[in-house]
Amino acid sequence: MPFYRSHVLVCVDPECLAKGAHEVVDALQDELVAQGLLDEIQVLETSRIGSCSDGPEMMVYPDGVHYVGMTADDVPFLVEEHFLKGRIVEKFREVHKAIVDEELGPLRPKEVRVVLRNCGEIDPMNIEDYLAVDGYQAFGKVIGEMTPEQVIEEVTKSGLRGRGGAGFPAGRKWGLTRQVPGDIKYMVCNADEGDPGAFMNRRVLEGDPHSVIEGMIIGAYAVGASYGYIYCRAEYPLAVETLNVAIAQAREFGFLGNNILGTDFNFDLEVRVGAGAFVCGEETALMASIMGKRGEPLPRPPFPSVKGVWGKPTNNNNVETYANIPQIIVKGADWYASMGTERSKGTKTFAVGGNVAKPGLIEVPMGITLREIIFDVAGGIKDGRTYKAVQTGGPMGGCLTAEHLDLPLDYEALTQAGSMMGSGGLVVMDETSCMVDIARFFMDFTQAESCGKCTPCRVGTRRILELLQKICDGKGEHGDLEKLEDLCHEVAKNSLCGLGQGAPNPVLSTLKHFRHEYEAHVYDKKCPAKVCRNLIHFEIQAPTCTGCMVCARNCPVEAISGERRQAHTIDINKCIRCGICMQVCNFNAVSVLS
Repeated sequence: MPFYRSHVLVCVDPECLAKGAHEVVDALQDELVAQGLLDEIQVLETSRIGSCSDGPEMMVYPDGVHYVGMTADDVPFLVEEHFLKGRIVEKFREVHKAIVDEELGPLRPKEVRVVLRNCGEIDPMNIEDYLAVDGYQAFGKVIGEMTPEQVIEEVTKSGLRGRGGAGFPAGRKWGLTRQVPGDIKYMVCNADEGDPGAFMNRRVLEGDPHSVIEGMIIGAYAVGASYGYIYCRAEYPLAVETLNVAIAQAREFGFLGNNILGTDFNFDLEVRVGAGAFVCGEETALMASIMGKRGEPLPRPPFPSVKGVWGKPTNNNNVETYANIPQIIVKGADWYASMGTERSKGTKTFAVGGNVAKPGLIEVPMGITLREIIFDVAGGIKDGRTYKAVQTGGPMGGCLTAEHLDLPLDYEALTQAGSMMGSGGLVVMDETSCMVDIARFFMDFTQAESCGKCTPCRVGTRRILELLQKICDGKGEHGDLEKLEDLCHEVAKNSLCGLGQGAPNPVLSTLKHFRHEYEAHVYDKKCPAKVCRNLIHFEIQAPTCTGCMVCARNCPVEAISGERRQAHTIDINKCIRCGICMQVCNFNAVSVLS
């Protein structure tokens, strides 16, 4: 692999593309050729670097300089100044925002990168970069030295569990598919990452697609599959493009197709693009969609290992599960099993969002505590506020409170606490979050994503949402909380698939840990967090108000009155509680009361 003195990562997220990112890449390549620097500086296209609001964006390593807002015309000057003269171009340097994707930078405290090991380090569009970091070495070992049974035994010994959320042992699933008789079997990769705020799979697909492809090839060899599908959501256009390029390159290099590496092993795969239905993350709905049918879940048994795609035995794992496989084969099951807990081995990627100082994508060993993730890895609660809760497991997970901060993050511990691992989303909340409104938000999402096949989910989630909205609107009545709780239990117990079974979790967990907030909404007609619009009102503090008239000029309904240089007042009967007065006031004279 050639040695480059600098790596330039250019963001090609849709927002940066719309601002000319590809033109910047082309101009950069042309200028490096013109200056004789092509062998010294490598240009890589990567996913989101920062906010993209000032794009196109690029990162220059090892300097760690973040440039924004340049055009193709600015590139010659940039190359001359930065790469020939060694001077940072302050005109384009972004120094005010620290929101840069952390997987492109140094490890955070307590991070261990297995799945994310190559993201930002190699060109995902160049298979030779992957080969240079031991890519396809695991497959070479498997095809040359191991039987299918030995591969399954190694994966089983590693303790790897499916990272899609359920945590079913990967080796056991492979073994089940292997045992089912049949000449035609399929491998499926679930890349339909639909949880709000989750982007773990996207980063792997966009930054290291060959690790997923290699994992699928190894799995196909182990279970006896001859064809595979990567089911990727349409909202990930860069991931789809990167995957298609990687598959074509793997086929060109002889890792896919017939008689792979001179053996009698045949395997090929393709990308199938989903249409944005969250329910297609459920494996039977996903497989129905692959076959061109409506994405609806099916009753089990039979399980996909027995009857899956086109009625044939099918193995289904998600992106992160497959990306772990090559490293397990190369470094050994014992190495992988040395990380994590007794029953949850290895590492896990998490998308940490919400009210933390350093949000972003992380990879940490299983068993790390919530306290360590929130306060050590993510930098604690931002703006000096107080931790209140964290939602784990996405829209079907549960909210955990301060008493759970020392809870180890593994499958069993989270389930016992009333939540779940899910795909790895963590949404952290502080005291400004209303837990009733949080439950309403997640129920609104899952209700909209219900496929409607079974009545408990189709009708039950709608009724739960209506009750939550009623409570948030200040119209809750005596008995509503008990009715809400009973309805949640019935929906969870009687729904067909995991969506309906898990949809009530945010409501049940917030009812358990924050019942006092629900009671305040219903009985006191107050929102303690001052979030629910119908339960708050705005008031101008007379001693602080200077009478500058800014709030009155900006009020959309003319609810604010008062003379210049005199304290103003808000007519609560006219006020629509939009909060604009508070936003524009320069003297902090507007307060929100409940």
